[in-house]
Amino acid sequence: MLKAYIVHHNCKQDEYSDTISLSYSDRFLRRRSLVTDSGFSFVLELEQTTSLEDGDQIEIADGTRVRIKSKSEKLAKITGANLLELAWHIGNRHTPCEIAPGYLLIQTDHVIEHMIEHLGGSVEHVIEPFTPLGGAYGHGRTHSHEHGATAHAHAH
Repeated sequence: MLKAYIVHHNCKQDEYSDTISLSYSDRFLRRRSLVTDSGFSFVLELEQTTSLEDGDQIEIADGTRVRIKSKSEKLAKITGANLLELAWHIGNRHTPCEIAPGYLLIQTDHVIEHMIEHLGGSVEHVIEPFTPLGGAYGHGRTHSHEHGATAHAHAH
């Protein structure tokens, strides 16, 4: 089985052979067997756990590139007149959050959803891709308190 060791972040080019649709949780990885949307299997082996975003590309050892796509998943769409306050409470709990005009998206979590409703917000469940904002210390998620660039990760 072919292996991949390189991730290209922020790709502007459309030169890829295949796509792989991954949920938010599945886009945080280091070593894993993966299957593309067309059924091609390969093993990803990175030096560090890496956050992959929609549009990033994995380069397989034979030069093939696979584009990352955010897979639709069940999310909680939050609205309310006090949206900034609700966003503060979500952030205070270190909950990944996607901010859009007029609403917030988080992964379903009955405790957070109950808190939002208690604070006057509304929660509706939706199915769509989840691409929350990265952390304050750099691109994407971090696996510990090391906030540096991932080895073998390139911007193209």
